[in-house]
Amino acid sequence: MAAVQTSSTSKLQALNGLFAIYKKQGPTSADVLNILKSKLLKEAGLAQVNPRKRKKQALKMGHGGTLDCSASGVLVVGIGKGTKMLSSMLSGSKKYTAIGELGKATDTLDASGSVTQEKAFDHITREDFEEKLKKFTGDIMQVPPLYSALKQDGQRLSVMLKRGQKVEAKPARPVTVYGLSLQDFTPPLFTLHIECGGGFYVRSLVDDLGKELASCAHVKELVRTKQGQFTLEEDVLQEESWTIEDITRCLQACAAPSNALPTADTRTEAEPQADTGDHEDVQKES
Repeated sequence: MAAVQTSSTSKLQALNGLFAIYKKQGPTSADVLNILKSKLLKEAGLAQVNPRKRKKQALKMGHGGTLDCSASGVLVVGIGKGTKMLSSMLSGSKKYTAIGELGKATDTLDASGSVTQEKAFDHITREDFEEKLKKFTGDIMQVPPLYSALKQDGQRLSVMLKRGQKVEAKPARPVTVYGLSLQDFTPPLFTLHIECGGGFYVRSLVDDLGKELASCAHVKELVRTKQGQFTLEEDVLQEESWTIEDITRCLQACAAPSNALPTADTRTEAEPQADTGDHEDVQKES
């Protein structure tokens, strides 16, 4: 038994690179990463220290771009020296499928929040909707959601809001939308396919679309279907496959070492970074 654990420990400590796991709705990206880390350490027979502490970790691991609690899909993980490759995941392109609901706005801009406004939507046609999408394609300016992992005075806006503290809206910033299409329009619901760059929030897009259509809207469901080279259909490991053997099999190894590569935020607590979809510390996206 000891020999088996020694072998597993050696294999785990030899892992350096990137792989993708499936994040389900509910837990934070940090929670999912901590579950993964705990499984691997247990399999290798290593003691689990506090996963929130950044020092003296038996296993170095991080994720490249957070998904909101209510979002699911591809979560890219860096292990060992692979954590230094995560910066490219944050700035690279991502794809999402979002189901939005017209006629209701929420404080979080998604279904997890409280309804703050209701407006009629029966005047909106599919043609109107598709015409408005053109305004949100290409290089655009976007205001991040208040409920995000962006920070004010060193604290995340989402945490401050939950505590009842006052926060200031962040200024609009440049983001890129490579592709945006309406896949289904069955009012009040609609489905969008989105390909975007880093720092983009799907929640802000849907909120802005609702306003442009003289109504309001929020994200009902959000799935990240692709991040970098990793796709939902072909590359993600489901929780039952979060093992050293399965990760070894699908791991994309590190490129030649380079001191020029910036080190990504490998905190297992990071909540978002923009994309979600929704991510902002390695940051929130949605």
